[in-house]
This record gives sequence, C-alpha cells and structure tokens, in this order.
Amino acid sequence: MTEGPVLPRSIQGFEVGQVLHEGGMAVLMSVTRPGDDLPMLMKVPRLREGEDPAAIVSFEMEQMIMPRLSGPHVPRFIALGGFEAEPFIVMERIQGAPLSVRLRDLPLPAEEVAHIGAAVADALDALHHQHVVHLDVKPANILFREDGTAVLVDYGLAHHEQLPDLMAEEFRLPYGTTPYMAPEQALGIRNDPRSDIFSLGALMYQLATADLPFGEPQHLKGVKRRLWRDPVPPRRRRSNIPPWLQEAILRCLEVDPDARYPTAAQLAFDLRHPEEVSLTHRAGKMRRDGFLTVMRRRLRQRDPQHRAFATARQVQAAPILAVALDFGEMSEELAEALRNQMQKMLGSRPGARLACLNVLKSNLLSIDTTLDDQGRNRHVQRLVELRHWARPLGLPEARVTFHVLEGADAADAILGYARANRVDHLVLGARASSLQRRLLGSVSGKVAAEAPCSVTVVRRRGPE
Repeated sequence: MTEGPVLPRSIQGFEVGQVLHEGGMAVLMSVTRPGDDLPMLMKVPRLREGEDPAAIVSFEMEQMIMPRLSGPHVPRFIALGGFEAEPFIVMERIQGAPLSVRLRDLPLPAEEVAHIGAAVADALDALHHQHVVHLDVKPANILFREDGTAVLVDYGLAHHEQLPDLMAEEFRLPYGTTPYMAPEQALGIRNDPRSDIFSLGALMYQLATADLPFGEPQHLKGVKRRLWRDPVPPRRRRSNIPPWLQEAILRCLEVDPDARYPTAAQLAFDLRHPEEVSLTHRAGKMRRDGFLTVMRRRLRQRDPQHRAFATARQVQAAPILAVALDFGEMSEELAEALRNQMQKMLGSRPGARLACLNVLKSNLLSIDTTLDDQGRNRHVQRLVELRHWARPLGLPEARVTFHVLEGADAADAILGYARANRVDHLVLGARASSLQRRLLGSVSGKVAAEAPCSVTVVRRRGPE
C-alpha cells in the first residue's frame, strides 16, 4: 500500500479513523461524528506532487453528483468540503464487501450470474432515472446491502444529464476501466445510459466464464478493437452456460447501442425470467464473427467527434460562454470589468453556461512541479482563485464550471479548449502595455485572430 496523504485527526467535525482503501485518484477512510450512529466513510482526493489532474476534476464531478442522488442503490450523501480548505466527501459506509471479492470463485453458476446481474441492473435503472450514466461499472464499484440490494459507488467518471461534464471538457482521452468500457466511451461519447448496459454485459461474461470478453488492453488502440471485433461466445468457453444467458450477455455486448437492451429494467426482467427470453442467433453462437463481417464493421465505422462532447440540441438550447482569466496580470479593476461583462451577457442569455478558464503554464525544457513554494497544489490553488472571482456573479452550480488548463502557450490552450468544447463566445482581458507584449504579441490578440467563435476583449478603464 502506498503512502497516503497526511490528514488531521478531525476534519470539520468528523473524527478520522482507519484508512480503508487507497486508489489511483482518492483515499477512503472511516470517520465518525458525535451523535451520529450511521457508519460513514470519507473520500479525499490525492493532491500530492505529480498526481494526475484528472483526480481533481473527477473529484469535483463526484462532489456535484452525489448530493443529487437518493435511494437504496447509492450511498447516502452526508457532507462535503470544498477545495478552499480540505476537500472531502462524507457518505454512508456500505457494510457489504465489493463484488470483486467473488472473482476468486469464478466461474459462477448461471443462476447466480443472473441474480447478480439483475440486482446491478436494478441499481443502474434507478441511477438512469436520476439522469446519471455511471461509466465505470466494474466489480470494485458494486457493493451489496444485507438484503441483497446492489449499491453503485464512485461517481468520479459519471455523466449527469443536467450538469456540465468536466471530464469530457478537460480531457481528450477517455477515462474508465478498459475491460468493461463500452465502444462509444472509447470514442468520447459519455451521455448514453446503454454504455452502462454494455459494461454490465462484460461483467456478467466474466462471472460466467472466468474470462474477460475483450481481455485487458493497455492502450486506447486495443480498446477500440471492440468497435468491430466481437468476443468469443460464452458457451464456447463454458458449454454449461444456458442459451438464454448467452443471449442476454451478447445482447448487452452489441457494438451498436440500438441493438442492446434499451433499458436496464428490461435486462433485469430477462435475467429474472429466463423462460421469457426471446432467443435469437446470439443464443446459439459458438464462434466469433467471420472475417467479412468484421471488415464490414470496420468500413462502416463513423467518426463520432461531432457528438462527443455536446449534442446539437444542447448547443442550441444553451450557448456556452467562456472567460479566460490571468491572475498574474489582472488588477482588481480588470477583474471587476470582466465580471460586469459576464453579467451583461448572462443576463441576456438565461440558458447560457459559463466556463471560467485559467492556464497553468508548463515548461518545455524543464521538469514541472505540481506544488508551489508553500507546498500547495498549483492546480487546486488556481481552482480556488477561479471560484473566488466568480462568486459575486451568484450563478447556480449547474451554470458555471471551472477549468485549469495546462500548456506551454496560454493562447493555444484557450483556443484548444474553445474548439474542443464548441464555445460560442469567449471573453478575456487585455494585458497592460509592456515590452514583452510588444515583442511577443498578446494572448488576447492571438485568441481573437484564431478563435472559432465570437471574442470579446475587455480592457481596464483609464490609462494603461
């Protein structure tokens, strides 16, 4: 076990106990609170030197999503702490073990695979009704209550239909667990609930055969093979798997989401009523698809980039506004002028979203450090400054997001964000006149000249 972050014994009224788990992006600890008998755990993001910025962004997503979830299939949300002090999420601690402990017993009998699959499908159906796609369905993220109810945990990679998708906006590569990732996820599409059905199909395949349907690819190229290459049929690996279970599993694993179960509820029904399963050619398959079928799939493959980050309907319903802030060059007067500009634009566009941007410049020739001179995480400090600047705007959480971009050239980073996220209007402040600006050109000038959208440059009042 790697060394975790050094934490105080008490955080905002919660007494910190044992470290329960250390993952790639966060640490889980048991906590208690005087007068509260509910078993609780605290999740804290990793903020040490060299940590992946995705850990911070995914934690922000989880902080946004968890308070909106309810019901027996999710841990009860209790409290959270912002990045201004000690970031954390406190939630109910589910007493049951994760499904991953059963992996040592594989393969499982068909009836048990169906029982587990139906319970997880129930949880997915409840989640999808709350406008959330989980996008990381795997054994470690599934727990069971004492009555057998499945509970889905870890919402750092999830997509909420009514919230900004920070993971999609800030990172070009897809995040997820590759053995269970749906084909469309590998292409950057994160808003289809049927992606979770695909992941559950991969999980049931593993439970029934003791093998993963697509192996454990280490690179994106390997993940994308599932866009055209089908898995070995489960009954080829284990002849005692009944046709109805193979039918259900392979239907979940269809490349085209339209060919999968339309809802998790329908999948749960089939798993609970095997005699009602309508058998197709999938039930009797004993070999993978032939060369010609695979080649046809490869040739039909379409570029999905036009719908990877926002659908046309979303763009038309609410324009995306972005403001780029340079705290090193920005006076309080310019900060206020930028706020006034955004208030005017937001006031005339009640459905608009605002993205607040800051660029953390990286070095081309030297090794970057993620900590400042005081040992604080630079990425987190910039997030705090962005939130402080935007607070007077009084925008609800669903209308404003905060993004710390990284790049050697600030203008290129801003332009890349605007292009990737289809920003409709970009606002930024002009620097005061300086020798550097005259010799090298201004960030605002380059952005205004090359941006794929409208640009407003705000200058501070008075002589420069």
